[in-house]
Amino acid sequence: MIIFRSVDEIPQDFGPSAVTIGKFDGVHAGHRAIVSQLQAIAAERSLRSVVVTFDRNPLATIAPQACPEALVSLEQKLDLLTETGVDACLVLTFDAERSAQTAEDFVTELLTRSLHTRAIFVGDDFRFGHKGRGTVDLLRSMAPEQGFDVLSIPDVAPFGDRRVSSTWVRELLAAGDVAAASELLERPHAVRGMVVHGAKRGRELGFPTANLSPDMQGLIPADGVYAGRMLVGDEWFPAAVSVGNNPTFDGVAQKQVEAYVLDKEIDLYDRVVDIEFVQRIRGMVAFEGIEPLIAQMTDDVAHVRSALA
Repeated sequence: MIIFRSVDEIPQDFGPSAVTIGKFDGVHAGHRAIVSQLQAIAAERSLRSVVVTFDRNPLATIAPQACPEALVSLEQKLDLLTETGVDACLVLTFDAERSAQTAEDFVTELLTRSLHTRAIFVGDDFRFGHKGRGTVDLLRSMAPEQGFDVLSIPDVAPFGDRRVSSTWVRELLAAGDVAAASELLERPHAVRGMVVHGAKRGRELGFPTANLSPDMQGLIPADGVYAGRMLVGDEWFPAAVSVGNNPTFDGVAQKQVEAYVLDKEIDLYDRVVDIEFVQRIRGMVAFEGIEPLIAQMTDDVAHVRSALA
């Protein structure tokens, strides 16, 4: 996938293109269905398939107080889009200047002059341009002169009446239901971060863990113990993953993510790893002493093995 970090990076002879525009937070099942349709039309019409997205949620600039936490970082999002096989992705910087751009200028600058768009996929509620004044009707009114077709994207609702959305995935992760979230995402949810030195309590208890740095990428699910997997380089390892503040001990920072790799001790310090959440085993609880904690951790590992079998 070609990644353009600004409109200026797009070659003058790029295109013609089939384009879709959106936040693509999480690159969930709905997003993947859109990209699949985009690729089909692009192949049928000999066009380049292009996803246009943003370096942040536009609400982070327009209304920060209303902006939800992102499911994935920009880096993770681009990795996920690359996996779809789409030809190119344009990442727009959504700053004050971009938010002030009129809808008409957005169409002529981006769709017509830069991407040479011949087909654009949008949902019926798509809004763009200053204060969201751009609508699907505006796109359709400009389409004949600008030389592109406007194609509607149907809602993706494979599990009933509710449309798959990033909001729904956030709700599930906040409840710790990573298994249901993985159905909407069509993959396990993951965080990414550098392994840093911790208090080494896990090692003292017989369960050495890899602790991720606090500035990790990806939305952290609810506190608890999870069956998961850790990606180190190109290799996946089964792992028991703890999320929370280890309430049995004092002075532990909130929302630590640490993983115990099953049956294999690896030197991971200062390496960047991905941790996938497959199934929640239990919530986070405090124990009266070390022995009950060790017994519970032993039981947790047994449940993790079963969940990953």
